[in-house]
Amino acid sequence: MERLVKFEVLGQEFPLYTDAPEEDVQEILHLVKTQLEEASQGGGSRGLPANKAAILTSLNMASQYVRLKREFAEYRQLVESSFARLADRIEETAVATE
Repeated sequence: MERLVKFEVLGQEFPLYTDAPEEDVQEILHLVKTQLEEASQGGGSRGLPANKAAILTSLNMASQYVRLKREFAEYRQLVESSFARLADRIEETAVATE
């Protein structure tokens, strides 16, 4: 069931409608806040403006997503080839015992 979640990041409040479980929402918000705070402090003692921090955070998260997507595709291919080899072995064993 979709609900309104309000959260504050870098001194601004944002509304978000979501049907994600509360635990997921809290984990997502924590990740975003942490990365935004790190990006905003990355500009030295005066920090980065909020809009630049948001762009850097978006780029960082997109980079992580692309890397994880590629790693998952590689993992999936490895698992599928392992299953195929296992199926071949099972078939060979079944034929040999007939």
